[in-house]
Amino acid sequence: MSDDVFLARRRLNFGKELAQKGWYHSIDLLDGTVTDGLIPIERLERRVACMPIPADLRGKRVLDIGAWDGWFSFEMERRGAEVVAVDCVEIENFLYAHDARKSKVDYRILDVMELTPRTLGYFDVVLFLGVLYHLKHPLIGLEKVCELTRDLAIVESYTADDPTAIDNYPRMEFYEHDELSEQLDNWFGPSVECMLALCRTAGFARVDLQDVSDERATVACYRKWLESEATSPAPALNGALHYRNYGMNFYTNRDEYVSCWFSSTGPPPTRDTVQPEIGGFGVQPIDVRKFDEHQSVATFKLPPGLAPGWHEVRIRTVGSDFSSAKRIAVDIPPDCASLKIESACDGRTWSRETVTSGFLSLWITGLPGNADQGNIRVLVDGRSQVTLFVGDPDENGARQVNAKLRSLVRPGAHQIAVEVGGTLSEAVRMNVA
Repeated sequence: MSDDVFLARRRLNFGKELAQKGWYHSIDLLDGTVTDGLIPIERLERRVACMPIPADLRGKRVLDIGAWDGWFSFEMERRGAEVVAVDCVEIENFLYAHDARKSKVDYRILDVMELTPRTLGYFDVVLFLGVLYHLKHPLIGLEKVCELTRDLAIVESYTADDPTAIDNYPRMEFYEHDELSEQLDNWFGPSVECMLALCRTAGFARVDLQDVSDERATVACYRKWLESEATSPAPALNGALHYRNYGMNFYTNRDEYVSCWFSSTGPPPTRDTVQPEIGGFGVQPIDVRKFDEHQSVATFKLPPGLAPGWHEVRIRTVGSDFSSAKRIAVDIPPDCASLKIESACDGRTWSRETVTSGFLSLWITGLPGNADQGNIRVLVDGRSQVTLFVGDPDENGARQVNAKLRSLVRPGAHQIAVEVGGTLSEAVRMNVA
């Protein structure tokens, strides 16, 4: 940063004013008194007015992350919501206002990295106000927010746009020490475009800029695509598989991506016109390209917040219906009681005595429903080969599994076995030419 910009960032410190006031939020205590906060109620009301949050939240759950003195928590409660407020330290002002208002807000002391649906459940609305730039890992924090959100998240943050920039490229400043506001826990200053890109990358379907003022931006992040009337045919979804191993299994504790092969009518599909959906959650593609003469392929993040089980993948283009669905498995262990190789042969000549082509075909019983290229290990003398294909069960429940032998497999007799999820089959003997 230039010296002028550096000094401007440090001058954003309002610590002295806050220390004099004692309160950050001005809060109506419902007994005729209002706390004299650094931010007056009128300004807080203007801030919440630019957020597309319903006035009636009865029957809804709201999570307020980084609640501080609690004005937004108590406002959501006033609108009828069941509210959980979270902060990384216990704020005495929050406790005082909570008691004075006879509030039922559930107050928790948790770090952002501790927030999971397993401990808090899911929420219709999540507030993430003034927290993003305090995080050393902002994108992970936004993925946590997305995971907890069922409908709408409001993300508000300090932003550091460069007025001298001649383009609108997403940028982010990093503050190693106390460069921003002389605070040790201010790590990043995203530009507005960077903030929008971070929210999209975190897994939200739609990201709408609501307000930019006072060096801060407010963004509405939605989990679902807009309802629209179809004016064109639905795409034909030909496959939905793991981006790297082409299997059907995905795990939420990893950064995983789905690739969908589809055919559609009309103009060539792009990142802006393709709208994938998994388990009811929309997600923006990171890439859409032509795959062959008849198909395109779209690649996108596995949406955060999916429960363990089977989930349907659908895809549509702007103005079309959704395609028919393909299923993927999320966080399902590949459990099986026993495995048996019913037969083995060369993958091209079908010889049952000797593999000459370098490809092996097996017919196996006992495979679990979510067995795929990613979790079936074909072993030659205990060493894993390259699994290429897993077929559907035949009338006897056997499934064809094809593998390519690695160059380390030398000519001679070998022991062939299969392992899935820790279950190992008995070995069969096979010659390799």
